[in-house]
Amino acid sequence: MNPSQNPPVRGNDYRVLRLQEDLTPSLTVSVVIPAYGGQDKLDLVLAGLARQTYPAALTEVVVVDNGSAPPLRLPAVRPERTRLIVCPQPGRANARNAGLAEATGEVIHWLDSDVVLTPGAVEAHMRWHHAAPYLVVTGYIRFTGAKVPAELPADLEEHFEPAEPHTWIVDLVERTDGLTANPQRPFSLHVGGATSVGARLIEAAGPMDDELILGQDTEMGYRLGQAGAVFVPEPRALAYHLGPTMRMRDKLSIDRVSHAFVADRIPAYRWLRSHPSRQWKVPYVTAVVDGTAGYDSVRATVDALLAGTVADLSVLLLGPWDTLDRERRAPLDDPGLDLALVHGHYLHDPKVRLATAEEIDPATPFVLRLPPGWIPGEDTLAVLLDLARDEGLGLVAVLLGESSQGVVAARLERASAFARARMTVADLGDHGDSADLDDVVDAVSGVSWVEGETYGFTTEAAPPIGRRGAYRARMEAQAELARLAREADRLRAQVTKWKDEATRWRKTAVELRRDVSTLRRQLAAANRAQQSLRTLLSATMKRALGRRLRG
Repeated sequence: MNPSQNPPVRGNDYRVLRLQEDLTPSLTVSVVIPAYGGQDKLDLVLAGLARQTYPAALTEVVVVDNGSAPPLRLPAVRPERTRLIVCPQPGRANARNAGLAEATGEVIHWLDSDVVLTPGAVEAHMRWHHAAPYLVVTGYIRFTGAKVPAELPADLEEHFEPAEPHTWIVDLVERTDGLTANPQRPFSLHVGGATSVGARLIEAAGPMDDELILGQDTEMGYRLGQAGAVFVPEPRALAYHLGPTMRMRDKLSIDRVSHAFVADRIPAYRWLRSHPSRQWKVPYVTAVVDGTAGYDSVRATVDALLAGTVADLSVLLLGPWDTLDRERRAPLDDPGLDLALVHGHYLHDPKVRLATAEEIDPATPFVLRLPPGWIPGEDTLAVLLDLARDEGLGLVAVLLGESSQGVVAARLERASAFARARMTVADLGDHGDSADLDDVVDAVSGVSWVEGETYGFTTEAAPPIGRRGAYRARMEAQAELARLAREADRLRAQVTKWKDEATRWRKTAVELRRDVSTLRRQLAAANRAQQSLRTLLSATMKRALGRRLRG
């Protein structure tokens, strides 16, 4: 099936995609396996890949030895197109990136070196990728404590069961209707153990961040989402993890380390950005303002943005700053005076960047495009963001004014929705103009027009009065609610674990009761035999004594 025959996916509701059951495979896939030691487990992983039902001619495997001692080797049982490369730089991100650089597939399938795929797993992934080019598909991993066999068993489930499900992923999928209910953070599904990604998506998002100590999978999942990804959980892609993960062994310590780094890079983790005035590597919103529209107009707009209740903000001022040549002898007569004033006024403000062309970090969730001279109220941007988040909108267009020359509007754009729209348009073989792109954004995420006056926009400048406490209190209350929701999720997961343990104990208790009952029956039989033996012995002794007395 040609992907362009499928309708655009709205939000994360991938159910509109039609999968071809009698698929004729055409896409190539590169399975990238970073490995550090564990030759015995790697042998099983490659043996599992050799059994896959997806065509071997369309599959390549890249094993990355990340400094193992002794060096890893390729076993005899492996897929035909398997090669081993070496990445001496330590760290899974470096190893993944090294494998990615070698991969040639149209789909990249991340796989850990201790995860054994069931035979139909790769095919289950690839059915989705034949339906759309912007998918991230994650299989279902079960964690087994079974002893690692010398060679791969014929029946994986018979050998590796009972195994523990990936409780956190299962819970996330179940409470979001399979991630189709537009959860705030669907990118959390991107786990490196058994996830496949369209190569075009990775090209747009970039490789793994090798500056991170932990949390690389989640951070890359976030950037994939920003690049337009749809995240799909696929239960038919079943795999077995040989033993527990590092996170399962030491979750609290891992969260402590990863949160220290990902807060700078994942603006969607609002609870990690509770500081009222800190700046972050990736801002939550970037406001784009034309810096050439006159000093007074530009300053009124920019100062109002900086004084608003949204502190997690950067401002991009566009202008020909590289052409400035200040008049020293008669500065008041300088025709470029206003441009020089804007440049000088904001040159050293850490939240303002002066640029000659629009360069916005693609990881920034929202972009506000605001005409100079229009002044947002203190809470204007915060309320617009609430509207976009609550309704999952890709664009909030704000009508500021109308005249014979046309409509004046501000735009709050969700970067991920526009990225998805561009991929959808490209998939249809059409580049489209900006108006057409808005229509596609409407299809994949939604567009809403609102009145500027209703949301606090004016043209009358007022002195900044700072961030009021009411909105901050509301945001803190929302953060507390989010924290409580996470705690509830954690407790639900714990209850699920306890229920599983209780079930195992109940089964054990039933078996013990059965064993005790069997032992009681055996003991009763032994007592009866002992009593019979005593009776027989007593009778025998009496007869012997009688004969002796008679003799």
